[in-house]
Amino acid sequence: MARDPETIERDIEKARQQLATTLDRIGEKANPQKLADSARAGVRSKLDEPKVRYPLVGAGVLVAVLVVRKLLR
Repeated sequence: MARDPETIERDIEKARQQLATTLDRIGEKANPQKLADSARAGVRSKLDEPKVRYPLVGAGVLVAVLVVRKLLR
């Protein structure tokens, strides 16, 4: 069953538009700035949790004390 050229052209144009939309979406998702912002937001939200923040503060204080102790010896 042969299709007429106009139908084929419409199908091709429709496929092009769908491909362009798909590529735009991929480009938005793969944007390095958006990926970096998302990662940064994830780390910040994790660091805002008390069960993560306080041990890190404690470790920082311990390192600072050890450095000061080493310098004073």
